[in-house]
This record gives sequence, C-alpha cells and structure tokens, in this order.
Amino acid sequence: MYVEQNECLDAATLQALAEKAVAQYPKKYQGKINLLCQSENATFVVRTAETKYALRLHRPNYHNKQNIESELNWLDALTQSGIAVPQAILSEQGERVLTLDLDDGNIRYAVLFNWVDGDMPTTDVDPTAFQQLGQITAKLHHHSKTWQIPEQFDRIIWNHETMLGTDGHWGDWRHAPHLKSKDHAIVEEAIQSIGQKLADFGKTSDRYGLIHADLRLTNLLLQQDRIGVIDFDDCGMSWFMHDLAAAISFNEHLAPAQQWVENWIEGYERVAHISNEEYALIPTFIMQRRIQMMAWIGSHAQTEMALSLGTDWADHTVRLCKKYLNTRDFPVGAA
Repeated sequence: MYVEQNECLDAATLQALAEKAVAQYPKKYQGKINLLCQSENATFVVRTAETKYALRLHRPNYHNKQNIESELNWLDALTQSGIAVPQAILSEQGERVLTLDLDDGNIRYAVLFNWVDGDMPTTDVDPTAFQQLGQITAKLHHHSKTWQIPEQFDRIIWNHETMLGTDGHWGDWRHAPHLKSKDHAIVEEAIQSIGQKLADFGKTSDRYGLIHADLRLTNLLLQQDRIGVIDFDDCGMSWFMHDLAAAISFNEHLAPAQQWVENWIEGYERVAHISNEEYALIPTFIMQRRIQMMAWIGSHAQTEMALSLGTDWADHTVRLCKKYLNTRDFPVGAA
C-alpha cells in the first residue's frame, strides 16, 4: 500500500530551492548552504563569514502562508517576554515568509531565522534535564494563557481526531512500519478509551490553548543561564499537557521514561500548577502522543528519525497500549 510521504523532492532539488531562497536576502545573510536535517521540513544551515543562520524549507500540504505568519507572530511575542526563540529575518523585499515557485507549478514556503546558540541535550543526559524542560514549558503555557492572540491568527489544531483519526494531520497510524494487523484491535481499543476521556475532560481555557506541541529535548538549547527553544513549526491549539507527552516522543518505551515524566512534572510545578484533573489525564496524553507518532512514522518513513527506530518500535507501542488499558500507571518504561 502506498503511503503519501511528507517530502517528494530529492536532496538536489531541495538544495537548489534553498539556494534560490537565500539569494532573496541581503548579501550579509548569504553564505554556504548545507542541509542540517530533514524531518517535518528541510532545515539548512547558512554559514557566512561572521555567523550562521537557519533556513526552514517547508514541506508541502501542511501550513499555508497565514499559518506560518501566525507562528512568527507568537515568536515575536515570546521574544518580547524574554524567552529566547528564533526570529525571522526579512528578505530584500521585506518578506518574512518567502514563496518559491516550482517547475511543476506548485509552491514552497521558506523562512530564514537567526541562529539560536546552545547545547542540545539528548536522552543520555541526567533525568533532571527534564526539570528544565518542564520549567520552560510552564513559562510558555503562562505566556499562552495571558497573550492576546491577534486577529487573523491561524494555527493548526491538535485534537483527538486530527491526531488519531484516519485523516489525521500526519496520516493514519495503521500505516506505521512493522505494525502487525493482528494488533490493530488493541490500538483501536486504546484510541476509543482516549477519545472518551478527553471528551469528558473538555477544552476549557485553563487546560486547552496555544502550545508548542513538539517540545522535546532536541528542541531545547541550554545556554549557561538561559534556555532557548526552537522549532515552533507544529505549534497550535491543543491540551496543555500534550506538551508533556511530546517531551518523551518516540522514547516512551525506554527504561528511564518514568523518571523523565516525574522530573518534567517537578520542574513544571516550580513555575505553574498542574490541576488534579490534568494530572489524572497524563497517561491518556502520553498514550495519545505515542499512537500519533505511529502515524508520523508512516508518513515520514524515509526520514532519519523513523529509520532509527528499528523493527520493534510498533510492538512496544502495542505493549504500552495494553498497559494503558489495564492500569492507571503511566504507559511508559521497558518491558
């Protein structure tokens, strides 16, 4: 069965598009262009004689121009509040979001950002690194709850249907590589349980609003006494505790995952409070995110991240579904 992938262009074509984009900026922003990573989008590092910049080349069929401008508006507001986030750079024509024409008549969007310095932690770090992640997430949530969202603001919605439905933003979880058809029933049972609990939980403004939606350690940069946050491409409207579930994306089945969650909560509680109702739903958000990432892997099967997960990642997901359905414990940890 063919599954539409997030990117249809080859590396050479993406490189040519990146060069076309950078040529539209003033000379001081132009330099050597190299692909840094390709996940949801293609990200390039642009090295000049003095510094470097990050060019994001957007994937097709995901965000429109207004969506991207809305993301940049939130980044502006976060910068004004003292949170270190990337800032978009204006082209020679005064645009923050470039529109690039393809030979086949389609278009791609591109944004050039200033470079945010810092060390990117990994899952090998001390579990207390998740305390820092919890703290910065709480600060983002506080900003979200108090910020007056501008008119024309338009961002993606992450609800139960758009995450786990057959027409979800990242595709259908059934297309996850190495997922056995005999295990579909247990995943479907977990999805039904998740949907019912979240319907009862609701979307009042104290528990649902604008979130980062992909705030993992890989999107956190440690800079001595400052913490930088990057990659707001998935920011949108969802439950605040989805950011906790996103913090351990792909790694829920690993042995330290329980400690990561506990440390994240401890850090978050130093800045803001998690209500009893939210706390009770944390296992549900974790399980929802894990299944959502099954859909992501199916539609991003050729990315480095998807290929690195191996052949038993889907089996671990099924195991966590069973744990979620049978206990009140967090659906995390090794077998």
